[in-house]
Amino acid sequence: MSELPGLLALTFRAVIDQLHERLAEDGFADIRPAHGFAFQYLSHRPNGVTAVELAEHLGVTKQAGVQLVDELTNRGYVERRPHPTDRRSRLITLTQRGWQCIGRMEFRSQEIENHLAKLIGSDQLEHLHNGLLAVVRDAATRRPVTLRPVW
Repeated sequence: MSELPGLLALTFRAVIDQLHERLAEDGFADIRPAHGFAFQYLSHRPNGVTAVELAEHLGVTKQAGVQLVDELTNRGYVERRPHPTDRRSRLITLTQRGWQCIGRMEFRSQEIENHLAKLIGSDQLEHLHNGLLAVVRDAATRRPVTLRPVW
């Protein structure tokens, strides 16, 4: 059992690599894993977030958050909008291209999940899903569990 953390990490890496290969085929070759964590956070906040909030979620400095937002803005995935109550801040929201990318991520993720079901069996995949969900729920009783990169 001492191999489990390593196997989970390798599985995550294999799935993410496969997802990004497929996204590249779909015209999103300029996306990297850190962008996915930002997209996931932004997709649950359609009214936008500040670069500082995004940086805090990702566990990076304010400067790194701004740099990531600049990168995603230049690639057409997010845009900056005026903040309704703070003239010094800007809200970061997904653009149409950002939402399209998320749609492809969801589609390609389902394809990968279907492949895993064929590989290990639907019942095994369901047991794995339920087991991992139990681990996450247990961890959440002690501290918030968020989807963010481990830098």
